[in-house]
Amino acid sequence: MTDLFAPHPYAEYPHVEPYMPTVFSWRDGLLIAGVDEVGRGPLIGAVVTAAVILDPTRPIAGLADSKKLSAARREKIAIEIREKALAWSLGRAEPEEIDRLNIFQATMLAMQRAIESLPQVPDAALIDGNKVPSLGCPAEAVVKGDARIPSISAASILAKVARDAEMQELHERHPEYGFDRHKGYPTALHMSALTEHGPLSAHRRSFAPVARALEKFAAL
Repeated sequence: MTDLFAPHPYAEYPHVEPYMPTVFSWRDGLLIAGVDEVGRGPLIGAVVTAAVILDPTRPIAGLADSKKLSAARREKIAIEIREKALAWSLGRAEPEEIDRLNIFQATMLAMQRAIESLPQVPDAALIDGNKVPSLGCPAEAVVKGDARIPSISAASILAKVARDAEMQELHERHPEYGFDRHKGYPTALHMSALTEHGPLSAHRRSFAPVARALEKFAAL
């Protein structure tokens, strides 16, 4: 019987569901950057991405899709990722860029920036989702990659921790919006605050709820 947790020649390091890429080949010493984003759905703030090259000799326990982890667990693992990874970086696209480009193109731009900011150049990249940005290395999209590929899991954790910290800072400046609770997503609380107080400068003006609120306050 095959041991699913045993090392595989094409895996970054042991993982329950090893992944075989199709646009490049695994080899010993291959530097794979996992890339993920956080913040496509919120009405406010930047879309934040991360790129991570893990060190196979320094495995990190508990890597998983960031959405499946508690905030405390994410924070703890993020510290370990930053300490143990061969390289990591963050990328972002600001609300103004999201409004100008659209959220998809802004996300691709933020991913490019994350890869370009890595202190070590990757041989290839694995991207969470089904679309691949234009990069300076071979790249492949992996659907549900944040739950399947260790480096993408690590990237999802770093991006989530970074963006949540920005939302906490925004909450401290504007507590009436409840950013500490909904992190900018269009919850009932956020929509109510948007209607009552109007959009902030960091709100994405191209998103329909924000556009409607702008129209309402312009008419007053």
